[in-house]
Amino acid sequence: MQQKNIVIVGAGLVGSLLGIYLKKRGHSVKMFERRPDMRKAHSSAGRSINLALSDRGFVALDKIGLVDEIKKISIPMHGRCIHNGDVCTAFQPYGKNEQAIYSVSRTDLNMKLMDHAEKNGIDIFFHERCVAIDWNSNKVEFKNTSSYQKSHIKADLIFGADGAFSATRLQHQLHYDRFNYHQFYIDCGYKELSIPRTSNGSFALQKNALHVWPRKDFMMIATPNCNGSFTCTLFFPVEGETSFASLTTEEKIVCFFKKAFPDVFHLMPSLVKDFFNNPTASLVTVKCFPWIRRDKFALIGDAAHAIVPFYGQGMNCGFEDCRIIDELIEKYDDDWKMILQEYQTLRKPDTDAIADLGIFNFTEMRERTTDPKFLLQKKIEAKLYDKYPDKWIPAYTQVAFSPHIRYSEALQKSFAQEKIMREVMQTPNIESIWESEEIEKLVLSRL
Repeated sequence: MQQKNIVIVGAGLVGSLLGIYLKKRGHSVKMFERRPDMRKAHSSAGRSINLALSDRGFVALDKIGLVDEIKKISIPMHGRCIHNGDVCTAFQPYGKNEQAIYSVSRTDLNMKLMDHAEKNGIDIFFHERCVAIDWNSNKVEFKNTSSYQKSHIKADLIFGADGAFSATRLQHQLHYDRFNYHQFYIDCGYKELSIPRTSNGSFALQKNALHVWPRKDFMMIATPNCNGSFTCTLFFPVEGETSFASLTTEEKIVCFFKKAFPDVFHLMPSLVKDFFNNPTASLVTVKCFPWIRRDKFALIGDAAHAIVPFYGQGMNCGFEDCRIIDELIEKYDDDWKMILQEYQTLRKPDTDAIADLGIFNFTEMRERTTDPKFLLQKKIEAKLYDKYPDKWIPAYTQVAFSPHIRYSEALQKSFAQEKIMREVMQTPNIESIWESEEIEKLVLSRL
């Protein structure tokens, strides 16, 4: 294999993992990051949603031998703990046999990947903002945000791994005829809040669960941290009668949280401070095409396909991008034109599918998880999966715990299964006969 000089713009989660893969393949890799080195200025409070690592992400990490190390800084979550408005709770397991997704700090994970990249001989340059790309010479122009010095870095191959508001994607778009671009914001933004550990150092809520407070028009979630605290995220309308725009005083914030989240309000001593100090962020879906330029350039991760976080697959999807590229290098050796073309062909329908699934899951989480009929539907699906695992796999299991199933395939199957379940749930006295042979036969006849 001929060694390539590869520039990766963005040293976040996906950029760092991609760099490790490419370096292990024998290429010369340099990464350029707009932000300062988070390992020296470690502060991400209020700026990120805790991440959920699932099987797709672990498969990608396993190829570089990092699974055990990452699990040390993660907490398994075996299901959702639903907090109803009447302060009752219900636990909904994610799968069977103790299947779990893992809560991990975005910053801690990114630092681990950066450390591993440097150990493998990758140079990472910080404070470097991409301002232009010369597509004729394949040179990237960077401007240092501290010194304001400009540099021009020539590469055989450039990867844009610089996030949802990608500078490399903008350069690609500006100089590519018939570039398709679509971005969509949902009606909610998000704000990070927190629940500290108790006075004796323990978890204030059930440790091994994703906690959800579904309230139809909004919701809050909480994920556990290794230090005993929980990172909370309020998904809330940006404007309107009940919205971020309307909660303008300490009195209004306290009154709203006491009413909306009565079982957890007393566990959030820094609520008002967090609410005022932490930014309100938006939630965007980005779909674009094409991602590549011949054998010279490709977008990857959020730069190619930003998605909302409600299926917990943004990072896992980006990590899967890296794994697919590595498998295509194995398949095509040094033919980067074929590698990038097939990467785009394979991944575009899958990333569009998981973007749509993320939107659908937002509706499910905030509106349906407290509906008795929906909960019964999930019981029926779990029973079918347990008895006929080769015929029925719940949508969440397909996405989170079945990396051999493509996202696009999971989307198609979930639509088909939901259609069947709508018919099943219309059966008279379904609450009494859901475990009967009659219901089984009905489902199997529709598959």
